[in-house]
Amino acid sequence: MAVKIPLGLISVVENRGIMPGRDEETGRYTGQYSTDDFLNAINIKGGMAGTGEIADYVGCAHDTAYKRLQEIEEEGLVSSRKVGNTLLWEKTE
Repeated sequence: MAVKIPLGLISVVENRGIMPGRDEETGRYTGQYSTDDFLNAINIKGGMAGTGEIADYVGCAHDTAYKRLQEIEEEGLVSSRKVGNTLLWEKTE
């Protein structure tokens, strides 16, 4: 839900979307994105997608997507290849 906060002639929209919870002891975010979220993103994009496209679909930061995709690649579920300045991911199944 967005909340508008008027500031004179301009209004700022505050994004209050669903955010992962924080660990009370460490202060770190505890939310995780499932492997299926990333695999579904690749499927939706036609079987091959760039890190940014996957991040947009999953709803996470580019860096988060990159790190999770690397973990998923180590599990053997996806493979990557560099095309120009883009890293493309595809399912290995």
